[in-house]
Amino acid sequence: MKKFLKLSSLSLGFVWLLFSCVSNEKLIYMQQLEESTGPLIESSQKYPYQTEEYLLQVNDIVEVNIKTTDERLNLVFSAANNDTQNQAMMGGNQGSGDAFFMNGYTLDDEGMVEIPLIGKVKFVGLTTEEAKKVVEKEVSKIINPGEFFIRVRLGGIRFSALGEFNQSGKYTILQNRVTILEAIAYAGDLSRVAKRDEVYLVRQYPDGSQIHKINLLDRELLGSEYYFLKPNDMIYAEPMKVREIGAGNNLVETLTLLTTSITAVALILTLIKN
Repeated sequence: MKKFLKLSSLSLGFVWLLFSCVSNEKLIYMQQLEESTGPLIESSQKYPYQTEEYLLQVNDIVEVNIKTTDERLNLVFSAANNDTQNQAMMGGNQGSGDAFFMNGYTLDDEGMVEIPLIGKVKFVGLTTEEAKKVVEKEVSKIINPGEFFIRVRLGGIRFSALGEFNQSGKYTILQNRVTILEAIAYAGDLSRVAKRDEVYLVRQYPDGSQIHKINLLDRELLGSEYYFLKPNDMIYAEPMKVREIGAGNNLVETLTLLTTSITAVALILTLIKN
């Protein structure tokens, strides 16, 4: 039994030495290498972006900014935005991103938004540029052309990350364009046991939802329509089979777990015999 315990201890020590020692040459950035062939190792081909204009949907939140030469009208148009922002700030647990996102108008079940002095206008099925033109048409009825400025935009890209993420949750990135890789990085990256070749992307469309299975290991992703996220996308990552047997996340953890278990069993047997 003593020999068995010694063998287990030696095995554990060997595993630790084997995987814990990493040369500094593998860690230090921007070294002056003796034999340098240049910093570039490989360049891939260029993958043209495949983007589609996003069409506004029910429950989307848009920012409608109207500025005029009349300060009194500016106060009226900005009142709704300020009220919404104050409500978001008073709600607690709301970050600055959420406050900015909530500083706008929500499309109701009919795809309409209600703007002061203008009334209800229909945004559903339109791009932000088309929605801007709709607002311009209505504003021109009460303000002379050339005396106002209008901007319509989405308040960031909102998405959900579920499953094998290091920090799963619901996020809003304050950018007009976000890639799926940026979104994954924003959620703390995928865990080591996540299936990177089978990631599910649930996307909302005007006529319903659709599930797409994405292979993150394929470079062709950069030129696909799934490279850029759309508002309200959901990313779900399943675990590999290794998660089902309760092993470690990598070889070191698995070997350490196995060695520790064998040592513990041997120790218990020794105590029982004594």
